[in-house]
Amino acid sequence: MRITRSSRTIGALAVTVLATVGLAGTFVATAPEANAATACQVTYRVNEWPGGFVGYVDITAGSTAIHGWTVTWAYGGDQKITSAWGATVAQSGTAVTATNLAYNADINPGATVEFGVQGTWASADPTPTALLLNGAPCGTVPTSPSASPSASASPSASSSPSASISPSASPSGSPSSSSCGTLTLCEGFESQAGGTPSGAWVVSYPDCQGTGTATVDTTTAYRGGKSLKISGTEGYCNHVFVRSTATLTGTVWYARFYVRHTTALPASHVTFVALKDSADGNRDLRMGGQNGALQWNRQSDDATLPEQSPAGVALSAVLPVNSWNCVEFKVSGADGTMQTWLNGTEVAGLHEDGVPTHDIDQQWLSRTNWRPSLTDFRLGWESYGVGADTLWFDEVALGASRIGC
Repeated sequence: MRITRSSRTIGALAVTVLATVGLAGTFVATAPEANAATACQVTYRVNEWPGGFVGYVDITAGSTAIHGWTVTWAYGGDQKITSAWGATVAQSGTAVTATNLAYNADINPGATVEFGVQGTWASADPTPTALLLNGAPCGTVPTSPSASPSASASPSASSSPSASISPSASPSGSPSSSSCGTLTLCEGFESQAGGTPSGAWVVSYPDCQGTGTATVDTTTAYRGGKSLKISGTEGYCNHVFVRSTATLTGTVWYARFYVRHTTALPASHVTFVALKDSADGNRDLRMGGQNGALQWNRQSDDATLPEQSPAGVALSAVLPVNSWNCVEFKVSGADGTMQTWLNGTEVAGLHEDGVPTHDIDQQWLSRTNWRPSLTDFRLGWESYGVGADTLWFDEVALGASRIGC
């Protein structure tokens, strides 16, 4: 199914997807208000459709950092987990155990880490109502496990999805802006003065200049003391982007950037990364969100990755708010394939492998022999109808091989 959007809000399909995917329950395990210190939180929310579900678990540290975590819960229905991302997950009967990976073991005070599971159900899919963190309810949880659990195998299933979501290790030696090597672009914004970006970055307003703004922020950063801040507002006229003056070369492009934002991705289509494709009439290849999850969009024919079906959206990932997230992607002009990683884990719904897969890249590949030739890289905010957000970008890098988080 093709979705058409330009300067308007997505129509009936968004309502359909939200009505189906939005059959969601949320449970938050938190400490009593009587505690003097701010308590941690463990939140489980579920997007379900007939016979299937995706569960998202958010762990938010309280006043004390968490160093190593294991979350356990029991399902009240006949849910069977078939894949997971962001954690090592095992299921025995109704009992589930999820343990941190190496890159997300530490959670700073007030920060949030998210992982997820996908599975099936036949008769019932109730939301779990008792989640334990390191063996105890939030508020009584230690900052680290008393004994590190042994690495358990991911749950097996007699019929696993062909596009399962599995953790993938990030390359070691991720460069900061002080060790750029041969990277095409390597920017931590430390050399920028406060205020309007300049020098190697140019502010642009694709349609007409409205209320969207781009500034160098000296109060928020992933590393160092500065970042790029985008105040994105709703509406076609309020689009704002900051373009790197670096020249993209070659036929395979890898990108890595850290992003922090304040508002969950909306149901409507939004964009926060745009790359001009000279092989496609200089139209944009766009990364952003739709139906609450990350997506790619091709401006010329409005194709999306993944397809905007409930199952397709469920194979994407939510971009967590109020925490720094490492986003990586690969676009190949040699064979037209694409990959995307969030916090070191590949997102199955954002993987285009050249073989049409229903709910993922079948729509994208309806155009044969798509071979992009990317010529620029822009960060910003584009909202075609509903959707405002404040975003910070830091440690932006582009190169010919995967950079890592």
